[in-house]
Parts: sequence; C-alpha cells; structure tokens
Amino acid sequence: MIAPELHWEEDQAARHALWRSESEAPPPKRVVVADDRITADQAYRLACEGTGLLWRGDYQNARQLLQAMTRRVDKRPRKPADTLLAAFNQHRMAQAQRARILGMLLIPFDAGHGIPLRRAPDARLACEQAYGPADAPYVASLRELLGLIGAYEWRRKGVEIPALGGDRIHPHYGVFSPVRGEYVDLVAQAPLPAGDTAFDIGVGTGVLSAVLARRGLARVIATDQDARALACARENLERLGLTNRVELVQADLFPPGRAPLVVCNPPWLPARPSSPVEYAVYDPDSRMLRGFLDGLAAHLTPGGEGWLILSDLAEHLGLRSRDDLLDMIARAGLRVVDRIDTRPRHGRAADASDPLHAARSREVTSLWRLAAA
Repeated sequence: MIAPELHWEEDQAARHALWRSESEAPPPKRVVVADDRITADQAYRLACEGTGLLWRGDYQNARQLLQAMTRRVDKRPRKPADTLLAAFNQHRMAQAQRARILGMLLIPFDAGHGIPLRRAPDARLACEQAYGPADAPYVASLRELLGLIGAYEWRRKGVEIPALGGDRIHPHYGVFSPVRGEYVDLVAQAPLPAGDTAFDIGVGTGVLSAVLARRGLARVIATDQDARALACARENLERLGLTNRVELVQADLFPPGRAPLVVCNPPWLPARPSSPVEYAVYDPDSRMLRGFLDGLAAHLTPGGEGWLILSDLAEHLGLRSRDDLLDMIARAGLRVVDRIDTRPRHGRAADASDPLHAARSREVTSLWRLAAA
C-alpha cells in the first residue's frame, strides 16, 4: 500500500511529505504555512474551509491555538433532537465535523519522530509505539499527536484493576482501555461452570483472560484479529506472570475446539466506526455480536456456558431493541441461563450536559449466561 503524501508550497517551492493519520483521514488538499502570527479566528475559518495549517511556529503556541479553535467548535449551537436516536446521529455527525476541523492544524516530524519546532516535547517513544519506525519525515495533525501522547501516558501508568487485587493493566494505543471496571467485576463475580478451560473472544488488553486465570482456570485461550491487541495482551500477561496459563491466538472470533466457558465482550454499539480505533466501541450491523452468538453452541462442551458482556446503551439509543437481542440468542440455538446486571460508574453517566445523558443515565451493563438450547 502506497503511503499518502501531503503537498504544499513554501518559500516559493513545491514541497511534499508523507502523511500519517490513524483515523485514516485523507491529507488536506490545500495547505498553508502558519506560525505564531495567525489569529485563532483566522485559523478556525481556514480549518472550516478544509485548509490545512502546517505549523512552523512555537509548539506550545500551537497547543494554545488548538485550544482556542476547540472553544469555537464547541460553541456551535445544536438543534434539539426529537428522539435519542436522532440525538445520537446528530452527536456522531458533530463529533466527526469537530475532528475534521481540529485535525487541520498540522505538525511536521523528522525521520525518527523528532518534532522540529521550538519548545516541542520529546514524543519519539509515544509515536514509535503507535506508528512504528519513521524512516522519513512526515506530517500529522497536532490533535492526533496529543492523543498519542495521552495514550502513551495511559500505557506507562496503567489502569488499576480491583478484580486483579489492584494490579494494573497497561493499554496500548488503539486498544480499548478497561477504565469502565464494571464489566470486569461481572466476570470476576459470576459463578464459574465446571471445567478448567475458557476461551476469551476478543482479548483486547488481556484483562478478562487475566481475571479468569486468577480465578483458577488452568487454561485460557484468548483470540483477537488485531495485532496491536495481541501485543498488548501479551505484554500485560507477561507482567502479571500468567503466560503459562493464557495462550494467545490470532483469529477472527473462535479458536479451534470447545470449552466449558466462552467469554466475549463485543463492542456495544451497532454503528459504523469513523476510524479504525473506534472498532472497540462500534460494531457495524452487530457483526461481532452475531458472530459470537451464531458460533457459540458449536464451541461449548456439554453443559458449558457462554458469557456475553453487553451494555444496553444501544437499546436506550434506539440502535437495537431487547427483542432483537433475544431473537439473535434464540436463532443461534441458545437459551438464557441467567443475567447479572450492574450500573456503570463512569462520570458521563451523571453528566447532565452530555447530549446523550438521557440514555447514559439509564444504562445497565449485563453479563448474560448462555447455554445451548
């Protein structure tokens, strides 16, 4: 695959550089060189027009400019929505437009991920972890760079997991972080079926595999099709001393064979992601959910259980009904043994200013215990 390039004119000469975007945003077609003399109003107007601003000034001034542009984006009035589904679609459109506008402030990078700007941070390790090696100069958005730096800090510090006795899980960039601990607690508390083996479908950071192993299962086979997730899980399991009990397999959904316990925490919202890193949250047409349910019975040993961890936020938003979910379960030849519910503890559930507050405030996360019908 040929890497995209950014083209612009500077010092009366045509210039170009490689373009990097984890969100797969295309490079701006029009680019102007900008520095500390540009005003926030000028920058905001150009960005709204789709013009990229290649920064040549002070790095910290660029950060302040991005904050000023963000305030202007967030002041845009929103029309009231008649339904939660309409509010969700409006919110998604607004978020996509916000990302496009703020993504127009661009930062140059040298080979090796150095940033050739005054007062620029040393972000080489953060960029290396997300992008891999950089053998040539390139350009990326400042907004994305700040996301990489934030993800690097999360990875360095880790997330404390009470279900692991306070041990930490260190999420990699692009891998869903277990900051919402209620779903982890459900897996830590649900009664285990008889047997010493489990499958963990969609391993992510490896947190659920670690919880299952700590609960006494002798063997956990964990799958994921994302190489980043597998690398992240491998690193976490090594840190926790669990590599002898958890086997990682690159696969779309199930590994070969059967197990008395098969666990899956699929993306909770059946909508189209706007970038690759959103696949941990959005599951187009419930593809992973349907695939898990449809293949579950064939991968359970007699008397085994499948644990589906799922929020009902999609139901409150009108994206999927409870009857739809129950119909998927029945059509897959499964029955519900039990359902264990918990309320989310994250801050957005109590944030009345959130445009989706009416749905988030009623959200319930459930562990569905399923068996072959």
